[in-house]
Amino acid sequence: MSIEIKGLTKQYGETTALDNVTLKFENNKIYGLLGRNGAGKSTLLNIITNRIFTTSGEVLVDGENVRENDRAISKIYLMSEKTLYPGDMRINNVFKWSKKFYPDFDEKRAFELAELFELNTNKKVKQLSTGFTSIFKLIVALCVNTPYIFLDEPVLGLDANNRELFYKLLIEKYSEEPFTVVISTHLIEEISTLIEQAIIIESGKILVNTSREELLQSGYSVSGKAVYVDNYISGKEIIGEDTLGGLKTAYVMGKPQADMPESLEVTALDLQKLFVKLTNAKEGK
Repeated sequence: MSIEIKGLTKQYGETTALDNVTLKFENNKIYGLLGRNGAGKSTLLNIITNRIFTTSGEVLVDGENVRENDRAISKIYLMSEKTLYPGDMRINNVFKWSKKFYPDFDEKRAFELAELFELNTNKKVKQLSTGFTSIFKLIVALCVNTPYIFLDEPVLGLDANNRELFYKLLIEKYSEEPFTVVISTHLIEEISTLIEQAIIIESGKILVNTSREELLQSGYSVSGKAVYVDNYISGKEIIGEDTLGGLKTAYVMGKPQADMPESLEVTALDLQKLFVKLTNAKEGK
């Protein structure tokens, strides 16, 4: 079981939002889909869920083309920034109607989570704040019980306590009964410990697709006096540099030398720092 994306291209006039993207989302795995604004993340998710059509290429869900295929689409749930529920619908009715469209939707659990998040289920969708709008959509995503869940900026407007609660509930659900979840977010450091596979998309192309562990081990930073750093990094693959006075930090791909000079300090890169440096290097910044 998997979702296969083959040669996906999406053009809007002269703008190429996705450029020959090929990916595979495997069964029972947590992915981080990372990219800057306009990189193509939301376009990719909307094509996978058949909300917009591709210019070329195809998406296969368990071997079936997703395009206008209700059986394939029923295996996927996308929580997006857009609220597709009627504004006058009350949250308790959202839960009831979700059960109609997704037979495995756990309505009892949805009301339990609403209580945990202190969400008033008698309120109408249009009456909710940005944070509570995200909360009700997250509850639906956590209870819909489809094999593939896509979360596009899932914690928009949530405070730190509710973000932490969501991450805890997601891991608990995944631990009890694994499924495939793809999290697309700008809060990279917050999901760093959650994800197993990191996919970085830049300008409509896949820049990185590897395990979180391999990505974090793919580079390091070296700091010290600028003259010593420059001497050390000569001939190495550099993805970024920071200079302050006579001190310098360089971000280097690969592994550090076994015989590192004592004048230099080597540290590991966190996921967010590595993301920033990789995407800046791609843009030539």
